Amino acid sequence: MSTVKQVLDSKDHNIWHISPKETVFEAIQLMADKRIGALLVMNAGQMVGIISERDYAREVILKGRASKDTNVEDIMTRQVVTASPTERVRDALGLMTNHRIRHLPILENEHVVGIVSIGDLVQEMINEQQQTIEQLENYIRG
Repeated sequence: MSTVKQVLDSKDHNIWHISPKETVFEAIQLMADKRIGALLVMNAGQMVGIISERDYAREVILKGRASKDTNVEDIMTRQVVTASPTERVRDALGLMTNHRIRHLPILENEHVVGIVSIGDLVQEMINEQQQTIEQLENYIRG
C-alpha cells in the first residue's frame, strides 16, 4: 500500500497559497490560472486555513457578496483537516470521505510539505489495483 508521500513525489512540488488579507477575487483568479480547486491560506509562513471553489460558491455567490470586496479570511475554512506524509493512501481517502473534503494539506512537523486532492488519491488506488491485477494475471498464466 502506497503512502501520501509517494503521491506527493509524483506531483508538481509547487504549494500554491494566498494571504488571508487578499481578496476572494484574487484567490479565484490564482486557482483559475493554476487550474487548481483550492489554495492554502498562509500567514507568515504558517497555514491558517484553506479556501476552495466550494467556499467561493457557498460563501460568496450564494450569499450575494462581491468577490472583489471580500477578503479570503472572511470565507476560508479555519479548521483544516490535515494528514502526514506517512499516511497510507487508503487512510487518507477515508479521512477525506469522512470529512467531505476534496483537498488535504500534508504536514510534517507542522510544516506544509504539499497538498493532495481526492483525485490524486483515487488515481493512486486505481494504479495500485491495476498493478495487482497484472501480477495476478501473470501468475495465472504461469
